[in-house]
Parts: sequence; C-alpha cells; structure tokens
Amino acid sequence: MDFKKYKIELLNWLRDLQSKDFSKIDIKTLKKITKVVVIFLFLFLAYSFFQVYVPFNPMSHETITYTVQKGWGNDDIAKELKSLGMIRSVYFFRFYTIVSFNHSELMAGKYTISPNMSIYKIVKKMANGDMIKDRFVVYEGWNVSDIGEYLESRELCTKEDFIKSAKEDYSSEFKFLEDKPKDVSLEGYLFPDTYEISEGETCQDIIKTMLANFEKKLTPEIQAEIKAQDKTIFDIVTMASLLEKEVKTLEDKKIVSGILWKRLDVGMALQLDSTVNYITGGNDPSVSIKSTQIDSPYNTYKYPGLPKGPISNPGMDSIMAALEPTESAYWFYLSDGSTHFSRTLEEHNVNKAKYLD
Repeated sequence: MDFKKYKIELLNWLRDLQSKDFSKIDIKTLKKITKVVVIFLFLFLAYSFFQVYVPFNPMSHETITYTVQKGWGNDDIAKELKSLGMIRSVYFFRFYTIVSFNHSELMAGKYTISPNMSIYKIVKKMANGDMIKDRFVVYEGWNVSDIGEYLESRELCTKEDFIKSAKEDYSSEFKFLEDKPKDVSLEGYLFPDTYEISEGETCQDIIKTMLANFEKKLTPEIQAEIKAQDKTIFDIVTMASLLEKEVKTLEDKKIVSGILWKRLDVGMALQLDSTVNYITGGNDPSVSIKSTQIDSPYNTYKYPGLPKGPISNPGMDSIMAALEPTESAYWFYLSDGSTHFSRTLEEHNVNKAKYLD
C-alpha cells in the first residue's frame, strides 16, 4: 500500500468534510473515510515501529564513542546522531523520546553506540545512563594526598582540586560526618574500593561517591555498637586509620587496637611513627628523635590522646579492629613485617635491638 497516496486522500477527504454537513453524509462515504483513516493509522504505526525498532544498519560492526554534552536536548542529540549515520530520522528519534517520556531523561556522558542499534536501544541506553565509565582503585591506607595524586595521573581530577574538595563540608548530605570537627578534612572517610565514574564528573562527585560507599559499609549495627561503646564515629575512624598504617593482619590489628585504647585510657602517649610520617609525608619505619619533636596536633609523641584526625583511609578490617579490640597483657609492639609484642618497656627495648638495629 502507498502511504503517501492514502495520506493525500485522507487530507482531501478532510478538506471536503469542512464544507459538508455531517448529517447528510451517506454510509458509503462514511465507510470510505473510515477505511482511509484506519489504513493511514495502520501504515503510520507500522512505519513508526520500523523507524524506532529497526536499526539503521543491522549488519554494521562499526561502533563509535559518542558524547552527549551537558545541556543538550533530544533535538540536539537527534541531529548529531543523524549526521553521524547512527539513525535514519531526526523526527522519529524526537517522537519516540517524547511518547516514551524520556525526552528529559537523556543523560550527559560518553556512550558506545553503533548503527546496528535501534532508536529504542539508543534512547534506553541514554535514559538509563549506561555510559562509558572510568574505573579506578583506591587502596587501603592511602591518604587524601595519595588519592589526589593518583586521580591526577589518571586525568580524572587534579590533586589540588581533590585536596581542596576534601576540605569542604558534606555533613548536610552525610549524617555520619556530623561528629567530625569542621577543621579536619575527609581523611579517613574516603573508603578504599574499586569505583566507576562517568566522564565529566567533578572532584566533588567523586568524593560523594566514596562517601556514599562509606555510608553503606557503616551499617546501622556498626553505628549502634559505636554508640554503645560511648565512642564517636570520628574516634573509630581515627583509630582505624592508625591501625591501617601500623600493622597488616586483622589479628595483629585487633591486638594493637587493644594496646592503643588501653594507652588512651591511662593517659599514655601513643607514640606512633605513622603519625609523624603523616606530618612529614615520609615513610620511615623508625622516625628520628628530631622528628618526634615536631609541633603538630598529629604528633602522638608530643601530644597524648588520638591525633587531631585520621592519618589514612582505612579498610573494613581496620574499622572492625578499632571497634573490636583484643584484650592482652601487652603495652608495646613493633613491626618489621611481622609484629612483635612486649609486656614491658624493657622487653620492648630488647625487641628493638633484636629486630630493628
């Protein structure tokens, strides 16, 4: 059947009807009108189905990386896809996004598309945000500076912007940050994990993704246990950050956690090399006496109690070790790859001479 023929015939009938009295139209004429309308609608629906669900080139193996710019509407996207040979019709791309209620849902970002994809599949991909993502891994024990440096090497975010963004206040969006002092950065809360982000995401977007992940890990049960121990989330995260840098295994972390909490209870200085290294940016397993005199609220040689804030971003083992310390008779420890525990300062000095000198 000729779609154009019936379209013209229908339009002619409609013009004629404007000058006619409907009460005088005979049954035969009415049947003709009905027939033309039905055929026209059938052809339109069939043609629309073809345009929307049949790819422009079903046999194509070509794929391209296509970027939807921020602020673009369905018309901008349709015109560019047509010029790239990805779709047949600008009109039907726009038509389908409207009738499917996706016209305001198409997300900016980078997509992999092909001429063997129908308009339906392309729109679905863009409405679902099924875009190309950059994957990166944040390792346990990295601090904010380490993460920023890594993201800059991946050209995802500059180190300077990341550090600056990590100093901003996100407590209105993430309630677990409410007990964090305002003058302390998000150090400790940027949960180590594998992340995927879309092109165009900012440093703030990356940080919010990491904070949302931390929120999932810090279950209501864990938060209830922290409260039951009369501690704050900030206390636990700070302790966990120390454990992450001090020892490796979960068993050792729990024993060291018991030692450190015990020292805090009696007002004994923690005296952790990891906190001095955080100040200096070094990685010295045995810091110098001079370094232990640095005047900083992070220096646990100079000031008793926990440092001003976390010194790294701990993983789940360290967080749980901070929350579930192992009681022991030990007061001292040192690590040379393995952890050596001591009950007295004399034993500790013997171990230092044996394992570190």
